[in-house]
Amino acid sequence: MAGNWKMHKTAGETRSFLQKLAPEMAGATHVEVVVCPPFVNVSAAVEAVGSSHIEIGAQDVFWLKEGAYTGEVSAPMLASIGCRWVIIGHSERRQYFGETDESVFKKTVAALDAGLKPIVCVGERLEERESGATEAVLSVQCNQGLGRLTPEQFKRIVVAYEPVWAIGTGKTATPEMAAATHGFVRSEIGARYGAEIADACRILYGGSVKPDNVKGLMAQAEIDGALVGGASLDAASFAAIVNF
Repeated sequence: MAGNWKMHKTAGETRSFLQKLAPEMAGATHVEVVVCPPFVNVSAAVEAVGSSHIEIGAQDVFWLKEGAYTGEVSAPMLASIGCRWVIIGHSERRQYFGETDESVFKKTVAALDAGLKPIVCVGERLEERESGATEAVLSVQCNQGLGRLTPEQFKRIVVAYEPVWAIGTGKTATPEMAAATHGFVRSEIGARYGAEIADACRILYGGSVKPDNVKGLMAQAEIDGALVGGASLDAASFAAIVNF
């Protein structure tokens, strides 16, 4: 279960939140719990979680180790301050900041090389879903972005299916709809890497997951966890999702 805070919370708010959340995670040994604050709060988050069950991730990363790239943050920089995970290819990065399948691939390789665990996102827009293009869009994203990894690299990533039309809108796919799309993503992975790797791959659902819908979503065999947006900004709400 991963919480993506997007552009929310100061350093002080980050510490307070995680100090409140940590006791709620004490019994959540059945699941990996990740919180992804903005870059400027990663250090504060790492300090706040201490030896708890919570791990910290970032929301993006650059594909080179260093250089004249104003405003960017490298994978070794993140790893050096205790960051363990990174979200790559989130729909908002694709929509607002020009993220492409090529940059997703390069960022994923850079993250793996630095020992980070990538959560790599795929998903379709509303017009693509309504026009019946969901599978075509996902196939391209899976093969041009993810499909260029070696099998050994692919084994070390987590995939997140996030229907763009369900992010920040309050809409969500039905559990059955989400499971069917997860199944298609898994089949694309299987076609490239084989059934064993596809079956072992964890695919998270990332479309407006909340305490009142998480149980139905997680009951689907194809869904292996959640990438949680707005509901991860409240400690009680996120704890309820993790401990569903």
